[in-house]
Amino acid sequence: MQAVILAAGVGKRLGYLTKTSTKCMVELNGRKLIDYTFEALAEAGVGRAIMVVGHGAEEVRRFLGASFRGVAVTYVENPIYARTNNIYSLYLAKDYMEEDDTLLLESDIIFDRNLLKEVRAREAENLAVVAKFQSWMDGTVATMDAGDNITSIIPRKKIDWADQGGYYKTVNIYKLSRTFCRSHFLPFLGTYIQTKGVNEYYEEVLKILTFIDSGALKAFEMGGRHWYEIDDIQDLDIASILFSREEDRLALLKKRYGGYWRFPVLKDFCYLVNPYFPTQRMLLELGQNLPVLLTSYPSGQSVQNLLAAKMYNGNIDHYLVGNGAAELIKALLREIEGKVGLHTPTFDEYAACLRPGQLMEFKPAREDFRYTTDDIREFAAANGLGTYILINPDNPSGHFLPRADVLSLLDGFQEKGIRLVLDESFADFVDGTADHSCLENGILEKYPNLIVVKSISKSYGVPGARLGILASSDAGTIARTRKNLSIWNINSFGENFLQIIDKYKGAFQAACHRIEEERTRFAAELERVPFLRPLPSKANYILCEVKAPWTSGKLAEALIRKRWIFIKDLAEKRGFESGSWVRLTVRDKADDDFLLEALRELK
Repeated sequence: MQAVILAAGVGKRLGYLTKTSTKCMVELNGRKLIDYTFEALAEAGVGRAIMVVGHGAEEVRRFLGASFRGVAVTYVENPIYARTNNIYSLYLAKDYMEEDDTLLLESDIIFDRNLLKEVRAREAENLAVVAKFQSWMDGTVATMDAGDNITSIIPRKKIDWADQGGYYKTVNIYKLSRTFCRSHFLPFLGTYIQTKGVNEYYEEVLKILTFIDSGALKAFEMGGRHWYEIDDIQDLDIASILFSREEDRLALLKKRYGGYWRFPVLKDFCYLVNPYFPTQRMLLELGQNLPVLLTSYPSGQSVQNLLAAKMYNGNIDHYLVGNGAAELIKALLREIEGKVGLHTPTFDEYAACLRPGQLMEFKPAREDFRYTTDDIREFAAANGLGTYILINPDNPSGHFLPRADVLSLLDGFQEKGIRLVLDESFADFVDGTADHSCLENGILEKYPNLIVVKSISKSYGVPGARLGILASSDAGTIARTRKNLSIWNINSFGENFLQIIDKYKGAFQAACHRIEEERTRFAAELERVPFLRPLPSKANYILCEVKAPWTSGKLAEALIRKRWIFIKDLAEKRGFESGSWVRLTVRDKADDDFLLEALRELK
């Protein structure tokens, strides 16, 4: 068996990287893309590769030579590559395809090195490699029947998004027999070129052949195997993670701070979300509004604040909406003077936003990062604080102070002129009720020294909408914070969420109850893992001490290498210098069981 590799294109979308080079010569993690391809060819026992070259041809010839990785290389040149498409490049290699069975590949893809070996071993003579279609994918798709026969090939412009559940993305790897090429593929290819010209795609010919005979091509489904098509620099960036060295993977993922939906193989137990909300019904409503939202400006800040006040039955003058709680934290702390107390360890965003010399760290002396309101009062009095920041439940410990205790703390602080910034981003997960929140009009009115911060993104499972709320009856605090916010700091999607959330409050409470139940079950199972000691938590995460022979770093590395499970290693977080700790997000039962299985496999 031989390989035909199409490598003549200009690759304009890769910009400066392909100014003088073709796409297959772009580097990925220190190696040329074509190097990965030839590694897979050698693994599959392919003896010859026909390289169809054009743009940057001399560089390809110099790199590969007459033989590369034990695979002989023959070159076919497309002299008019700038005004032709892949149908013509392939047609130039037709004489070779009549001689032998062929693996046909595009040169801008990277895939698991054993893939070609598996494709070659399949009994079917003519195969198209496909992957389950996902919404972010681009290009030609296919459908197939229960017998794995390709029933249709659909170009990008003809994709019906309502039918995407039945689509498979063509990976641009095909196994074609010499007989099929002689009798069907190449004759149709020639006729198509004569009819439509040379600026077309060979997939159009395969589309016709599958229409005539649904058994012409069998599908080889990628399953969990990795692959990526490199069309632009973002593709290159994502592929650099998927095909990174195992020892580099964790560090590379940490640097991204999100966007993990582009890596379907990844299970994210690091970032905090609500796995049970929004409901499917709410998602459908949000999706129905998408065309209008995408093409419309959001309302100004005053309307967003009105929607937040409506959400909590509050006074509009007391509320501000932010582009995530992070924006509000930064805008608020820029205006706060004097010493600010903050327990350690906790959410680092607050400490990062304070000016040098402002932060007074409270390090609880009690076991397992626990503290009481009396501890906080004593610390505030001893250090002359003007403000104390309380994250409740705390992140990452999950420690929680009941509302009665918080109100008692507020009474004492009000007498002494101390402001309390209360972060309730995880309060909904205590037991699924609103009984623990201070986001009530009566409480806000009674305590003007109270500022409540809440991440809607975290509680309601919509981190992509970037929504946060700040509330206080102190008009001066609201005014000073508001001037640090843009008039259009919230997009239309976030505004629409705030508009319709009232209809789904019952479903939201039910979702929080489910998290409480799953947290209880998950924590009990973690207790059985011999090298973990989970702490009690009232949030949607569990803090675990890691015991010998493991450390937090080694555990995080092992999980990402073996199972693509991403957890929060707290080794570099303030307050964890003396131990080894990880934070595990509570996801749904299936995902939590996936993590538990991986933990049990570790010795």
